[in-house]
Amino acid sequence: MADQLRVTLVQEASDLDPRTNRERLADLVPAGSDLVVLPEAFARDFGKPGSDVSGHAEPLDGPFARELARVAEERGTTVVAGMFRTGEDPDRPFNTLLVRGAVEASYDKIHLYDSFGYRESDRLSAGPWQVVVVEVGGFRVGLMTCYDLRFPELARALVLAGAEVLVVPAAWVAGERKVDHWLTLLRARAIENTVHVVGVGQPAPRYTGHSAAFSPLGDELVQTGPEAATVEVVLTREELETARRINPSLANRRG
Repeated sequence: MADQLRVTLVQEASDLDPRTNRERLADLVPAGSDLVVLPEAFARDFGKPGSDVSGHAEPLDGPFARELARVAEERGTTVVAGMFRTGEDPDRPFNTLLVRGAVEASYDKIHLYDSFGYRESDRLSAGPWQVVVVEVGGFRVGLMTCYDLRFPELARALVLAGAEVLVVPAAWVAGERKVDHWLTLLRARAIENTVHVVGVGQPAPRYTGHSAAFSPLGDELVQTGPEAATVEVVLTREELETARRINPSLANRRG
């Protein structure tokens, strides 16, 4: 059982050209981390609100996935990044997190962003209810995407499935109160579940930025500003065990 997990948060904007985003992976993914997290939809940005993204969807073994796996292997790390995945409906792909490196997995976003005047479900398919937890560097890591953060039942399900770290890639749209909502919800998911939480978003001006990591007691471990940035954080098992000893809320829950 590992004592610490070294995580790199890569807050970078994705381009509308998938080739550009693939080519940037080698520069953006560093060596030396156990886990590197890129934002939601990094393989290709959403474009203007309501844009049809189906023409940019790829299979799980497509060009983006192959390059992500190649870079992860070359850097000796595991990488999480967002993409649009081809599905049953060719006009409405999935909004998917791809994991490549020491482990291979994927997660299709469950809660589509039909809020604040947006209708993500008009262009994308919702994933089925599932909890995806992978082991990285001796820690159990649960996957969520952006709007999923507003649904505490998913975070709790991931923790009950063994997650010790929640990773939340996002393209959190900018606007009034949005930074406050983002940081408050990241911290809340950490406190109520006594887990580490790592949120990585796309930067301003369209999105909020402010990628951050919180400890299982809600302490801010790192936070970027609104602009593009890459930061590192070390998550420790001691913090996890201390939090669960001080605040045994998971053990005390009923029902």
